[in-house]
Amino acid sequence: MSTLTIPFLILAADAADQPEGSPMWQMLLLFGPPLLLLFFMQTIFGKSEAKEKARRDELVSALKKNDQIVTIGGILGTVVSVAEDKQSVTIKVDDNTRLKFQASAIREVVSRDSKDSEKS
Repeated sequence: MSTLTIPFLILAADAADQPEGSPMWQMLLLFGPPLLLLFFMQTIFGKSEAKEKARRDELVSALKKNDQIVTIGGILGTVVSVAEDKQSVTIKVDDNTRLKFQASAIREVVSRDSKDSEKS
C-alpha cells in the first residue's frame, strides 16, 4: 500500500466514526483538495509526456541512412538501415562494428547527411 493512501484511510475511518447526520461537505473538505491536487499534477505531467512521445515518434519516423545518432546509452553511431516498420535501426559504430537497436533507444540525431544540409 502506498504511503500516500495511508493518511486518507485514517481520515476516512475518522469520518466514518462521526454521527450519521454529519454533513457531506465535511467529506469534501477532507478529500477535495488532495484529489484536486492529484488531478492537476496528472494533467500537467500527462501533457509533457505526450509532447515528449510525439517528439520521439517524429524523430524516429524521420530517421534515414547516414544520420549520426546518439542512443540513450550514449553510443554514437551512423544509421546503416531502418526497418520497414520503423521499430529497429542498425547503426555503424566502427568500421567492422554494427549494432541493432530498437528505434525507441535513440535519444537524438546529432547531424543529418551532408546532402540534406546543402539543400537547406
